[in-house]
Amino acid sequence: MTINERQDEIIAEMSELDDWMDRYAYIIDLGNSLPPIAEEYKTPQNLIEGCQSRVWLHADLNSEGKVEFTADSDAILVKGIISMLIEVLSGHTPQEILDADLYFIDRIGLSEHLSPTRSNGLLAMVKQIKMYALAYRELEGR
Repeated sequence: MTINERQDEIIAEMSELDDWMDRYAYIIDLGNSLPPIAEEYKTPQNLIEGCQSRVWLHADLNSEGKVEFTADSDAILVKGIISMLIEVLSGHTPQEILDADLYFIDRIGLSEHLSPTRSNGLLAMVKQIKMYALAYRELEGR
């Protein structure tokens, strides 16, 4: 499934929910279904700078040249947000991740329903994901 196809699925799923309490519950459920990150990756190097909550993000480049992300957070809503980002971007090439326009964030209204500190954290998560993709693209270019 392409990045845009997955974004469109999330938009469709969220559009079925009428109010933001239901949408928050949906995001939290996504976080609860996030596969656990290995304890060995819960290190200071994997903490995302700029998040109010603690968010760990780890990336590996698989044998097919696709980036696989794992993550965790100590905040349930943030765990759901990182879960959506991983669901959309994991399993794609570094270039696909770098080229991705993450339009689902605005289309589901997430940006406008987060506090300023959570919005900053969301931007920090996206930035870190793209930094991993950039690093892996550079490694592949050698």
